[in-house]
Amino acid sequence: MELLAHSKMAIAVALTSAALNGCPVGPSFVQPEAPRTNAYTADPLPTETVATVVTGGAAQRLQFGQEIPDQWWTLFQSPALDQLVRQAIADSPTLAAAQATLRQAQETLRAELGVAWSPAVDAVLIGRRQRISGAAFGQPSAPASEFSLYNASVGVSYSLSLAGGTQRELESLRSQVDYQRFQLEAAYLALTANIVTTALTEAALRAQIRVTQEMVATEEQQLTIVERQFELGAASRPDVLVQRTQLAQTRASLPLLNKALAQTRHALAVLVGKLPSEARLPEFELDGFELPQAVPVSLPSALVRQRPDIRASEALLHSASAQIGVATAAMFPQITLTGSIGSESTRSAGLFQSDTGVWNFGAALLQPLFHGGELAARRRGAIAAYDQAAAQYRETVLLAFQNVADVLRALDADAAALKAQAEADAAARDALTLSESQFKLGAVSYLVLLIAQRQYRLTHMALVQAQATRYADTAALFQALGGGWWNRAAAADETTSANQN
Repeated sequence: MELLAHSKMAIAVALTSAALNGCPVGPSFVQPEAPRTNAYTADPLPTETVATVVTGGAAQRLQFGQEIPDQWWTLFQSPALDQLVRQAIADSPTLAAAQATLRQAQETLRAELGVAWSPAVDAVLIGRRQRISGAAFGQPSAPASEFSLYNASVGVSYSLSLAGGTQRELESLRSQVDYQRFQLEAAYLALTANIVTTALTEAALRAQIRVTQEMVATEEQQLTIVERQFELGAASRPDVLVQRTQLAQTRASLPLLNKALAQTRHALAVLVGKLPSEARLPEFELDGFELPQAVPVSLPSALVRQRPDIRASEALLHSASAQIGVATAAMFPQITLTGSIGSESTRSAGLFQSDTGVWNFGAALLQPLFHGGELAARRRGAIAAYDQAAAQYRETVLLAFQNVADVLRALDADAAALKAQAEADAAARDALTLSESQFKLGAVSYLVLLIAQRQYRLTHMALVQAQATRYADTAALFQALGGGWWNRAAAADETTSANQN
């Protein structure tokens, strides 16, 4: 009973000490304030872009302060795109790796929590054979003795820092978990945005291939006309050669466009976690997308809480702050409590008998006195690491605001460029139609027709690229604003609460 009382006392002391694990030394982490600005750009942004009657030419309204949906890609009204993104979220190795890294950080924290807040309790069973000489008892002439010794015990140990170093270490680990969580959100956002932009790239390439094929057909017809005119003496040999050259150049661009299309689809297959040879991907066309006309834009004050890269950088800053406390606590006393209770006997069968009980408990205090400046240097190093993290956080915020400002300006410029390009395309088409009619009647030279053909081809290609750029920059804005991941988390919490009720 006495042994049991002593063992209970040792465990109680350890647990009490754990609960009183000192007051953590500073500095206490303070969340950085959001930039005090009400705008993303120096000059006011128009609330609505210009419009034109072509694919992707609708006016867009910027709705400041509106929430971004977590499935923002559905705003493009493409069921095939939505299905592809969902498949990627389920099968992407990039997301799987980020999720595994988060789980690793969580388990590391759980392991340290177990060490920090609970004493270590271990069962030990020892059996050994010993030989002891009489000299060990001050009798060198006494004969040596041999015997077996068996020990079975349960030991308890616990270490704590009076300055709260353990708490600051746990704070740092929690911040590392937060960092990995936001890294996962960043990977999720990058994956979905890459799928959308890659699908738009495919659609643009298909449109460019179609335009090029139409130009090949037109130039083949023109070559037939020129060759017939040459036979009749109405055209020169150089006219025939120039038309053949133009046709050959146009045909030569098709393999390059087809190569780009194939590589784009290969990239899309990998993004959704499939081999290029096995992926069954839908074919995307520009007219299969709807340009979002109402575009939600987060307020500048909310951006720092919504961008995953900013939140991840903040988590690293928090971790660095906690590490200063860890380095500071190492300069203060640390206590180690130990205790054990068990049985010891020269025979294994004699263990746990009433006269074989053994026990011990004790405490040790460690106060660093002189370490050659090591501890102070480590603290200064931790402070420098915090300063580095603070500078990197500030840079991340600046780049995020630049990113949003760039895309907002791009949307306005894209709309104006598309309108101008549509007008140029219409004018070039009219000019080509007129030139073709006049050339057939012999009213204009072949050179005039050739110039009209080239101009129309260039303007129509530019129109397709302008359409795709506007779609891509709209997707880039959703990515720059954080992609609405916080709404997905809120929806998941509401679903969990509803299921529990």
